[in-house]
Amino acid sequence: MKEWITGIMDSLGYAGLALLMFLENIFPPIPSELIMPLGGFTAARGDMTLPLVVLAGTVGSVLGQIPLYYLGYWLGKQRLVRLADKYGKWLTVSGEEIEKASAWFSKHGSKAVLFGRLVPGVRSFISIPAGICGMNLPKFLLYSAIGMGAWAGVLAYLGHLLGKNYEKVEHFVGPVTYVVIGGIAAWLVAWVVIRKRRQAAEGRG
Repeated sequence: MKEWITGIMDSLGYAGLALLMFLENIFPPIPSELIMPLGGFTAARGDMTLPLVVLAGTVGSVLGQIPLYYLGYWLGKQRLVRLADKYGKWLTVSGEEIEKASAWFSKHGSKAVLFGRLVPGVRSFISIPAGICGMNLPKFLLYSAIGMGAWAGVLAYLGHLLGKNYEKVEHFVGPVTYVVIGGIAAWLVAWVVIRKRRQAAEGRG
């Protein structure tokens, strides 16, 4: 993976970095935690400049959100509500709950998109509910750019700071990603269990 990423950046420069960050948002196994620090290290060598590294990473990341946004937009809230009402027993979610979640996202979506970009394991997937809820596209892109720019800037700066040891950034951020994803998974399991118990209690009542 490292050799492939390095080869693309060496051959395509800023365009290659933007392409890698675009792909990273669609194919999570490609890690931004390696791409952007490598860009920062390349800037430290004098082959690139740090501001343009951050700009290229941000542009690629934002463009990578558009397919995910339109995936959610294509699914649509009403389609999900119908599926939940029809298959709620297996999906463990009801149409009413999707309506409530949609109302919450409509109210707090800007903050969710902005801060979600800074959370490992959540950065890309927050685009799907934004599309489902029909969040205003220019606003979605603006808040995505701010959040993604901050993330890209921190990673690139760390790579610039660490120099040849830029790979240590991924070694530090990687475990944090797993902790966050594990926490989200545990919360979802607990939510499903509690919901099923509540449904069982209502059925007996």
